[in-house]
Amino acid sequence: MRWGAALAAVLVLLASGWCDEGHQHTLTEAEIGSVRFPTSCSAALSSDFNRAVALLHSFQYEQAREAFNAIAKVDPGCAMAQWGVAMSHYHGLWANGDAAAGRQAIRRAQQLAAENSNSKTSGREKEYIQALAEIYREDGKDDAIHAQTFEQKMASLQAAHPEDHEAAIFHALTLYITAPKTDKTFSNQRKCGEILEPLFLQQPRHPGLAHYLIHCYDNPVLAERALPAARVYARIAPASAHANHMPSHIFTRVGSWDESIASNTRSAELAARDEATSTDGEARDQRLHAMDYQEYAFLQTGRVKQARAVLDDMNSLPSVSPLTRTGDYALAAIAARLAMELGSWQQASELRPRTDGTLWAQAITWTAIGVGSARSGELERANQAEHKLSELRDAIAQQGNVYWSKQVEVQRLEVAAWIAQRSERGPDALNLMRSAAELEEGMDKDAVTPGPIIPAREMLAEMLLVQKQLQPSLESYQAVLRVAPNRFNALYGAATAAEAASNIPVAQQYFVQLTLIAVGEERPELVTARKKLAVMAKSALK
Repeated sequence: MRWGAALAAVLVLLASGWCDEGHQHTLTEAEIGSVRFPTSCSAALSSDFNRAVALLHSFQYEQAREAFNAIAKVDPGCAMAQWGVAMSHYHGLWANGDAAAGRQAIRRAQQLAAENSNSKTSGREKEYIQALAEIYREDGKDDAIHAQTFEQKMASLQAAHPEDHEAAIFHALTLYITAPKTDKTFSNQRKCGEILEPLFLQQPRHPGLAHYLIHCYDNPVLAERALPAARVYARIAPASAHANHMPSHIFTRVGSWDESIASNTRSAELAARDEATSTDGEARDQRLHAMDYQEYAFLQTGRVKQARAVLDDMNSLPSVSPLTRTGDYALAAIAARLAMELGSWQQASELRPRTDGTLWAQAITWTAIGVGSARSGELERANQAEHKLSELRDAIAQQGNVYWSKQVEVQRLEVAAWIAQRSERGPDALNLMRSAAELEEGMDKDAVTPGPIIPAREMLAEMLLVQKQLQPSLESYQAVLRVAPNRFNALYGAATAAEAASNIPVAQQYFVQLTLIAVGEERPELVTARKKLAVMAKSALK
């Protein structure tokens, strides 16, 4: 990409000025990135305010909150310090912030702005405060409506103050937050990129620009555009656990597993360090989030022992409360993903579902139980899981969460399909799984996950292979690989389907690709792939 090449050139010039990744109590620009956010608060606190905003841009919410509160103690009349506290409680991507604390802070910001109407708080700052106040408005309306109004006010703020890059950057984030999960044209995400790309060329050390480009391009269509930002974000903010993790969203989208492993290994280390001073579970959320992505990448590269070690590490951690939905998701996904990716159906059937935490996190475990039980022949247990998924789907719908209700319906359909397959109702099984795949593909993934535990389309491909429908199976595996490149099971499945259909060149292509992305001998499929390639090579010489 033209902008990516230009950015890379700028970063080469800056690289020599970056320090190592050592952590200090007072984090520096070299550790968390460079932000310039002018305010009318005490001039002596300007660098502290910039540091707090830099932490906010990397979603280091707890540390940002501490920094803004410290500013407020020194300058009690600084309305924007209270705005910063309120922003630290707004977790728009996950809807899991402390709304009561955020509302208290924004009301204090509004009060200070009104008291300082003649001088202390500028008109521009009042616009920031009033825009964020929309998030915390108590009017009985849905949170999504408040978020959309926030986005509109940030758009007006950006237009009114074109010289204010921070207004543009925060507006870009709101475009991503309000992007419909069902919009497969990714209109909001494209607008977000149009705002951020030129600014990133001007401010290549800005953490929010790299971060939000990754989020906005975290989809199968635009992911390649985010690679320049992904490959520098951790260097911009090397002390941030989230900044080290975020590049793996893009590495996962493009199937760059070794880069994902490196990102999340470092992120988990930093989050573990942050846990020593964390008081509200946010550092544990970051740690679990990184571990989920790390395990996913280990599984795609055939590193089974390391994937198991992630689960063991998670199970050995002392409990922390409260966790947000990010941590909840990981607690369920890490165990389910290991069993299901490896086809350990008995292990999946024996998972213990939680009765606390987020309902859709509970559904992950019940899905693993249902699929594992159906494929192990324990149909009574599988039917129990399907029934439980129906209950969870309906309960989530009653909460007004259409997106996750549909995601749980995808999972229910998957379990029902495998029950039908095991019950020798092949056509019913395929119809159910096609419905699951179509519903899943009508929505983009949530930011809490590297992807479905197993894509519904990949399950359909395997089911078609089991039913000897070889060409449809191959086409389904290929469809998976177009949106999830270098998935281990999809590569092996595509090769197997092609070989069974006597399409040796295509089989060879996918076997080769598998051996390039995976290592070792822990996954028997990889050993088989190497043997088959050797046989194919000998046949070609005859």
